[in-house]
Amino acid sequence: MSKSNRKQDALDYHSQGRPGKIQVIPTKPTNSQRDLALAYSPGVAEPCLRIAENKDDVYKYTAKGNLVAVISNGTAVLGLGDIGPEAGKPVMEGKGLLFKIFADIDVFDLELDTKNVDDFVKIVKALEPTFGGVNLEDIAAPECFEIERRLKAEMKIPVMHDDQHGTAIISAAALLNACELQKKKLDKVKIVVNGAGAAAISCTRLYVSLGALKENIVMLDRSGVIRADRKNLDGTKLEFATKRDIHTLADAMKDADVFIGLSSADVLSAEALKTMAKNPIVFAMANPNPEIAYEIAVKTRKDIIMATGRSDYPNQVNNVLGFPYIFRGALDVRSTAINEEMKIAAVRAIAALAKEPVPEAVNLAYNAKNLKYGKDYIIPKPIDFRLITTVSPAVARAAMESGVARHPITDWEAYNTELKKRLGMDDAILRAITNKAKAAPKRVVFAEADNYKILKAAQIVHDEGIAIPILLGNKKVIHHIIKENELELDGITIIDPAEEKEMSEKFAQNLYEKRQRRGFTLYEARKNMRDRNYFGASMVEFGEADALISGLTKNYASTVKPALQIIGTEPGVNRVAGMYMMLTKKGPIFFADTTINVNPNVEELVDVTLLVNKSVKQFNIKPRIAILSYSNFGSNEGEIPQKTRETVKFLHQNHPDIIVDGEMQANFALNPSLLADNFPFSKLKDGPANTLVFPNLDSGNIAYKLLQELGGAEAVGPILLGMNKPVHVLQLGSSVREIVNMITIAVVDVQTKENVTLERKGGLLSKVRRTKTNV
Repeated sequence: MSKSNRKQDALDYHSQGRPGKIQVIPTKPTNSQRDLALAYSPGVAEPCLRIAENKDDVYKYTAKGNLVAVISNGTAVLGLGDIGPEAGKPVMEGKGLLFKIFADIDVFDLELDTKNVDDFVKIVKALEPTFGGVNLEDIAAPECFEIERRLKAEMKIPVMHDDQHGTAIISAAALLNACELQKKKLDKVKIVVNGAGAAAISCTRLYVSLGALKENIVMLDRSGVIRADRKNLDGTKLEFATKRDIHTLADAMKDADVFIGLSSADVLSAEALKTMAKNPIVFAMANPNPEIAYEIAVKTRKDIIMATGRSDYPNQVNNVLGFPYIFRGALDVRSTAINEEMKIAAVRAIAALAKEPVPEAVNLAYNAKNLKYGKDYIIPKPIDFRLITTVSPAVARAAMESGVARHPITDWEAYNTELKKRLGMDDAILRAITNKAKAAPKRVVFAEADNYKILKAAQIVHDEGIAIPILLGNKKVIHHIIKENELELDGITIIDPAEEKEMSEKFAQNLYEKRQRRGFTLYEARKNMRDRNYFGASMVEFGEADALISGLTKNYASTVKPALQIIGTEPGVNRVAGMYMMLTKKGPIFFADTTINVNPNVEELVDVTLLVNKSVKQFNIKPRIAILSYSNFGSNEGEIPQKTRETVKFLHQNHPDIIVDGEMQANFALNPSLLADNFPFSKLKDGPANTLVFPNLDSGNIAYKLLQELGGAEAVGPILLGMNKPVHVLQLGSSVREIVNMITIAVVDVQTKENVTLERKGGLLSKVRRTKTNV
C-alpha cells in the first residue's frame, strides 16, 4: 500500500462520522424529567453538600475514581517531534482509547499550549480535584523529567510519564526473563544503551533498581558514548556517564551481554553483533524499524534472544502491556502516587505471567499451537486477557504495602471478579480473530470485484496480511475502479471468467456431473459458469481458492445456491444455516438462524442448534444456548412453543453435553437472575445465554437488525454454517468494515477446516499403524 493511500485511510478513519475517536456517554438514566432533576438541579445539590463535608466522597458520587487525564504539550509526539498541542491531540485521543479498551478507564485528553515547565506544572496541579490520575505523554526531554518530578512531589494522585516508564517496565520484565533464559545474572551483565532520551534514561534507572550495576552500563547519544569527561552534560546524562576508555558503539559492543536500542533504525551492524558475549540479549526497540533487522540479527547469532517494538516479530515490547493495568491498580486503591515499588511489582508480574501456561484463546489469536516461555516468548502477548487480573492486583498490593494506598482492597477474590467484568469481550474477540487470520492468511476469491467496496476491502485485508485476494470480473472495469479511486492493488490476481475458457469448461463439466440428474444440461452448466458466483464456488471446490466472498449486490438465495450445488454441505450435515455474531457491550452473542431456514421444524431446529454449537466453539467460547419462543417452559401452547419444546427435549436426550435449554423468552435467556427466580431448574440459571436459536427466520432476522440499529451492536455476518468449504455471503449494501470482518471470518474458517482435515488424516494414519502392528 502506498504512503499516500495509507495516509488517506488514516484521515478518513479520524474524520468520517463523528470526528475523533472518543466521546462522553451518560452512565445514569436520562429519559425522564425526574432523571434530569436528579442529574442536575435540584438533585445534584445533595452530593455536592456531602463532598463539601468530606472531600473523599468525591470518589463515591463522581467519576473521579475512574478518570485519568492524558496530558501533553505536543513537544515530542511519536517520531514527529515538536508539532504542537493541537497536532498531538489525535495521539492523546488514541491513548485514551487504549485505556478504555484494555482497562475500562475513562479519559479526558488535555493538550496544553505551553513549553514553560512552571506553567505546565501549575496548570496540571490545579486539575487535581477533577482526576483520579495523570498520564503525561509526548513531552520533550529534559523538561519531561522536571515536570514529572515536580507533579509527583506536589500532587496526591498517581502521576506517570508513560514514554519514560512504560517502555522501562515492559523491557525490564523482558530483560529479567531473557537473563534467566540465557543464564546471566543482572548484576553481572554488561549493558549498552543506545539512546539517551526520556525512555532510555528511565529504562536504565529501572534496570539499576532491579540489580544492574551502573559501572557495567554504557550509554550513547547522537554524539557517541556519554563519557564523564564530556563538557556541558545535563544532570540526567551525567548520571550514566562512563569513565571507561570507550568512544563508539562498536567499542561498547565488544563483549557486551545486553544491547538496549531506543534510538533509530539500522545503527547496529551484524559485525558489531558478532563481537557481543555468548548468548547475547538484543532489544532493538526503535519504531517502526529497529536498530538491526530481526532477520539479520537471528541469522548472525543463533544464540541470541531478540526483542523489538514490532508486532510481526516475537517478543514485542509494547507499552500497552503496562500502563492500562498500572493505572487500574493505582486507581482502585486510590493511590497517592505511582512509586518505584509499584513499577517493580508490575515488572515482576509481567515477567511471571510469561512463565504461566498460555490460554488457548491467546494461542488461537496468534495461530499458535503452544506458545510457551522461551527465547521467542519472554513477555506476554498484548491481547492476553490475564494481564488485567495479574498486573493490576500486583500494583494495588505494592501501593498498599508501600503506604500510598488510601482505599485498601480486602477481598481479593471479589476484586479479581470485578476486573474480569470490566473487560467485555466485544472488541477482544474480533481482535483475536484478526490476529489468528494474520498468522496464516488464505486465498479469498471475490465474485463481485467490480465494486468499489469490495476492492477497498480487498486492499485492506491485503495490506493488513489477513488474506490473499483474488478478484473476479472484467479486468478493464476493475482497473478503472482501482485507478478512479486511487486504490493500491498492484500484484493482486484478477481473473475474468470470460477469458478462462479451459478453466470454465472444467468447472462446467464438474457442475454437469453433479447436477445432471437434477435437471441440468451441459449447456446450462456452461451458461451458469458465466455467473461469477458459480465460477468462484468452482475455484474453491477445485482448490484454486480457499474461500468465496459474495452477496454485496445480489440477494442471498442467488449467492448461496451456486455454492450448495457445487461445494455442498459438510459430511454428516443435512442443511446449512446462517449465524450472526453480535458484538455488544456485554460481550458477543450469537444469533441463528437468521438467513436460511424460513420456518424450521423440530429436526431442522436440532440441526441448526448443532451447527451453531460447533461454530461458537471455534471462537474459543463455550456455547450457552437458549431455544427461544414466546413461551417459558410450557406457559403457552401453539406451534412455536410445541416445536421448540420438542427440540430441547431431543437435545437433552441425545446431546447431554450441550448446554441448552428452553423453550424460553429472550429476556429470561439473557437475565440469569430472572431465570433462577422463576425457573430454578433451568440449565442456564447460572449465567446468561450467549447463543440464541430463533424459532423461525422472521424472528431471527428482525431481532439482529433491531439490536444492530437500536442497541448499537456491531453485526458480524451472516456466517454460513455447514458448508463443506468456506463460502460466506455478505449483506446487501455491507460497509467496507463489515466486508473486512467477513473476510477475516472466512480466513479463520479455512484455518479451522484445514486443522480438522489434518486431525482426521492423523487419526487415520494412527489407525493404519495400529492395524499393521496388530498384524
